[in-house]
Amino acid sequence: MKWIAPLSLLVVAVAGSPLEKRAQPQGIDVSDHQPNINWGQVKANGVEFAYIKATEGITFISPPFNFQRGGATSVDLIRGAYHFARPEQSPGSAQANFFIGNGGGWIADGRTLPGVLHLEAGPNGHPCYGLNPGSMDLWIRDFSNTYRSRTGRFPVIYTTTSWWQQCTGNNPTFASTNPLWIAAPANPGALPAGWGFYTFLQHAADSGPNPGQDVFNGDSAGLRRFAASP
Repeated sequence: MKWIAPLSLLVVAVAGSPLEKRAQPQGIDVSDHQPNINWGQVKANGVEFAYIKATEGITFISPPFNFQRGGATSVDLIRGAYHFARPEQSPGSAQANFFIGNGGGWIADGRTLPGVLHLEAGPNGHPCYGLNPGSMDLWIRDFSNTYRSRTGRFPVIYTTTSWWQQCTGNNPTFASTNPLWIAAPANPGALPAGWGFYTFLQHAADSGPNPGQDVFNGDSAGLRRFAASP
């Protein structure tokens, strides 16, 4: 499976007219590959939320994370952090604790989104990191339960339908606890088993002035409610 790079969102405004808030708020996702974000321009382009890479595995902390989070905060974006999973390195609980300890936690301040467990094919060429579906399911549950016990929220799961089918056996049980962030074209088609809808959609290739091309499945008030409470 091809690795999905952080994407970009281009918001087009009619010259001379103000940008309007959309029914589905637009967002960006960024990592250490985009260390220098013009957050004022991002805000001016109509973006309302951001997810920022904080950690990977149990050894990598994204160098620009604090700077990126501070920039998003300074322009009043609702923001959260994501963890790139490396199931071959350590138990899910260890990675959840590492993530929380390095900026990935959640607090009920109305501007912090719950953390994301980012699941996709690994950089080592093994889509499922050498785990069978049963072992992968247990790993994800270990991460998810640890995050929930420490923060009060279950993490959002970022994935593709094809990865979920291949690497978890299309396990439907996480849909009852974990919001879904699906990486797919604008029309995502079939979702992973159990989920009747997605909470976030990452939907286009890297282009335009903003890294990350995401949308929240709701309105601006719903996004604020999602940030504020379980």
